[in-house]
Amino acid sequence: MIPPKTDSRLKHIEWLSKLLDSQFNIKGFKFGLDPILNLIPFAGDGATTLVSLMMVYTMRKHGASSKIVVKMLGNVLIDTLIGAIPIIGWIFDFYFKSNNRNLILLKEHYQEGKHTGSGKGILTAYLIGFVIILFLAIWGIWALAAWLFSSFS
Repeated sequence: MIPPKTDSRLKHIEWLSKLLDSQFNIKGFKFGLDPILNLIPFAGDGATTLVSLMMVYTMRKHGASSKIVVKMLGNVLIDTLIGAIPIIGWIFDFYFKSNNRNLILLKEHYQEGKHTGSGKGILTAYLIGFVIILFLAIWGIWALAAWLFSSFS
């Protein structure tokens, strides 16, 4: 059962989520302001990330578990990081729709009782994944630099 105060917040989150991710419809393809604003370098991505973070913060204040908050922050982080890459990020923003994903998580949490408990396990997995990606990026840069220096010597 959704508490009454949380229910009104959920409706507000639904409205914002739709506005950012699925407000417009062109021949069955839905998109929102998020990918449009992200065409403005830095400012657009920053603005939509800030709104997404405010939505997560609002739901945390109104009883969302730490597990769901970590999942929602992961969606926002993926959207922000990949969305910041020119061209690839712009295309990605039309399809990923992190706010809609977060809304689905919230509905599952409040209506079905899912995603309860601690977010420590998910946070640990994110951290391990980050360290692996960072290691691979450093190794790739090192290998590329070694190859470039050997090619020009």
